[in-house]
Amino acid sequence: MAKQIHSMIRVLDEARSVQFYDRAFGLKVADRLDFDDFTLVYLSNAETEFELELTINKSQTKPYDLGDGYGHLAVSVADLEAEHARFEAEGLAPRKLVEFAPGGERIARFFFVADPDGYQIEVLERGGRFK
Repeated sequence: MAKQIHSMIRVLDEARSVQFYDRAFGLKVADRLDFDDFTLVYLSNAETEFELELTINKSQTKPYDLGDGYGHLAVSVADLEAEHARFEAEGLAPRKLVEFAPGGERIARFFFVADPDGYQIEVLERGGRFK
């Protein structure tokens, strides 16, 4: 069986992105590989072995065009309201809390937040299939 180990996104400003992911999700730098043309930064926390890989292309000076193919990253939290309030207090501009209940049965509760490069991150309440 295959094991998911990381997802990569391209970011413009390493320090700004590392700070955002630490403040928002407690992700810390697990490894940093610096090359002539680019740097790879791996972020993780104690909740999971899965990592977020930030790729910083040293020649990139303009924000990336995220296009229409990117969807979102997703994380789960135990207390959605507390995390939403913490995001607001941190100035991270979370969007509104959503209760997703098509047909009257709740499937999920969540909110979205954008990182400094515009990547969307879904913050889901733990439960059901969202562990």
